[in-house]
Amino acid sequence: MRFIASLAALAVAAVLAIAPASTAATPKLIGTVGPGFTITLKKPSGVIVKTLKPGLYTFVVTDKSTIHDFTLVRPGLSKVITGIAFTGKKTLTLRLRVGKYIYECRPHKTTMKGSFVVKR
Repeated sequence: MRFIASLAALAVAAVLAIAPASTAATPKLIGTVGPGFTITLKKPSGVIVKTLKPGLYTFVVTDKSTIHDFTLVRPGLSKVITGIAFTGKKTLTLRLRVGKYIYECRPHKTTMKGSFVVKR
């Protein structure tokens, strides 16, 4: 019986040794809009997002006001993450490509906006 258990353990070890390594978790970006006339997009470390590498990112946006929204725009993309009447937290995963992105509150976009660049 010990012989069979030893063989099974060796088989499991062999499979684990040749299995591909797990992929890293999708990076998170933390967005906040409101309650006043503020909008931000930060890394989990608290640093404002200015540049990113292309790839998949999870946006976690907290909307603290029913008069604001959080929208991500660039040529060919206008993604409303939280709507105007919504308050609470929403999560969305997007693939970012090379280019400039703007995050804004659409009703107040002249004063409530920020931007970042995705580059290689």
